[in-house]
Amino acid sequence: MRDLVEFGPEAASRIRGVFCDIDDTLTTEGRLPAEAYHALERLREAGLVVAPITGRPAGWCDMIARFWPVTGVVGENGAFYFAYDQPTRKMVRVFAACAEERRENRRRLAELEKRIVREVPGSAVSADQQYREADLAIDFCEDVPALPMSDARRIKQIFEEAGAVAKISSIHVNGWFGRYDKLSMTRRFANERLGTDLDVERQAYAFVGDSPNDAPMFGFFPNSFGVANVMDFQGQIDAEPAFVATSRGGRGFVEIADMILANRRLG
Repeated sequence: MRDLVEFGPEAASRIRGVFCDIDDTLTTEGRLPAEAYHALERLREAGLVVAPITGRPAGWCDMIARFWPVTGVVGENGAFYFAYDQPTRKMVRVFAACAEERRENRRRLAELEKRIVREVPGSAVSADQQYREADLAIDFCEDVPALPMSDARRIKQIFEEAGAVAKISSIHVNGWFGRYDKLSMTRRFANERLGTDLDVERQAYAFVGDSPNDAPMFGFFPNSFGVANVMDFQGQIDAEPAFVATSRGGRGFVEIADMILANRRLG
């Protein structure tokens, strides 16, 4: 992980879009700072594609796709993408699994949640669970007293013992049934909404994140960035970002956005 100042104008001049996590990347201590939101606006006004790639639920993502200055949003760690088509005034919703599969998976997850909260004292079902379509989010530090990372890893293990996929974020452990993640749905979003093959054009996009569930994106994009709090997980992420900001959370995102925009002008 290199200092952000090492990222130069030549690489920045090729960037056509910015994908970013939300929690503890755009937000700071659970809040979205005005400067971070403004950074999204400035990137979009500069002509860049902007898309949050988040573990947050479908209900939130519907609002984000409609009201935020974004091209679209990938939610629930890759379960879907939503994009608001302004000319037709229609929300485009694309899921990795069909409605019947999602219903069956929710039934299986409802059984699994009972085991998790029983076996990991202090954990709880996330407060945003009722707005989710495809996954189960277990809170280990957002609205509950913070549990040690060993408990988060135990939650992940329980998901995996049941045959689910599980990812640890900065606040939740998200589990689901299905072969998808943030990267697979980002690829689909880019292909269907942007007309872009990311395997060919990955150098044209940047990703900004902060935690272990961002590893697929960190590993795929050469232009990958972490806000400073990604260092809290050093040695615990399968793939780490190439560059790291000096500031944490939303301020770190602003630092990265400022750098991209300034270097694009120079490149």
